[in-house]
Amino acid sequence: MVEKTLMIIKPDATAKRAIGDIISMVEDKFEIAGIIMKRLTVEEAREFYAVHKGKPFYDSLVEFMTSGPVVGLLLQGEDAIKRLREVVGATDPSKARPGTIRAKFGTDIQRNAVHASDSPESAAYEIPFFFK
Repeated sequence: MVEKTLMIIKPDATAKRAIGDIISMVEDKFEIAGIIMKRLTVEEAREFYAVHKGKPFYDSLVEFMTSGPVVGLLLQGEDAIKRLREVVGATDPSKARPGTIRAKFGTDIQRNAVHASDSPESAAYEIPFFFK
């Protein structure tokens, strides 16, 4: 089934100038249907990560995600959500499979280079934040 999904290159990866390297890891596996670079406002980050509101890491996540520019990628392809999660790797880069984006560019659970939608429901919620 052809799906659309969202990947965000986070501020830690943009600061490392890893945008091109990360895009090259996905562009041969997915169709890039959209790309945008922006700096999230505090309000946008709070709304985007509202699912985590009340958790101990919520405020630091919002602060981190607004600390620099991010790149949103609208990707599509067969089983795109599941396949992208495999390319991205585990949330904790130290547990990510070698060759995944997070293993290569991530530092810790928060500074893990990218965000990727984890379900069709989250993709449907997240995509409009970057692509109207």
